[in-house]
Amino acid sequence: MRVGVVIAGVLTSVVLTGCGSSGPGNGPSTSGQQSASTTPTIAADAPAGFDPCHDIPAAVLDSEGLGHKPDDANADGSGGVKWRGCSYFEDDGYGVSIRTTNITLPMVRSNSGFVAAEELNIGGRAALTYHDTDQPDQRGFCLLNLEMRGGSLEISIDNPATRKRSGTLASCDIAKGLATKLVPLIPTGQ
Repeated sequence: MRVGVVIAGVLTSVVLTGCGSSGPGNGPSTSGQQSASTTPTIAADAPAGFDPCHDIPAAVLDSEGLGHKPDDANADGSGGVKWRGCSYFEDDGYGVSIRTTNITLPMVRSNSGFVAAEELNIGGRAALTYHDTDQPDQRGFCLLNLEMRGGSLEISIDNPATRKRSGTLASCDIAKGLATKLVPLIPTGQ
């Protein structure tokens, strides 16, 4: 099963719980009916300043043992959630979906369907690793989101223990290493 399709379904159903209105915008809702806690609104589209299908140099893909022919991983979820990017696969190793999304780090943090594993800073950008609470193999599966204006760059790692080349590695360690290589490729201000 492709990583991107599974992630799209899980995130759409879980992220929208408590995300607020689906109107455009990058910040909190300014509605007069707002509760004491500010509910973030969702941007109209995924950030467009970095294209995970075309902006990752072959040298970065080679360093991870990933194929150069990406699979389209675009998806539109309910409530205006969008993902734009591609999936890459290592021969007998891990699979990764690298996509921009209009899901922000505060949206991920506020969802009860996810367990935040680690808050960190990667190359000057806030980042968060987390797992779906229903995911049985938390060593082999990891989500990492890097903050971008209007959303984030989502790195979804699927690394079953049965994979010969990468199965002994923790999926969040793979995600953090890959994120370190991707951050310099994201334009400043994005």
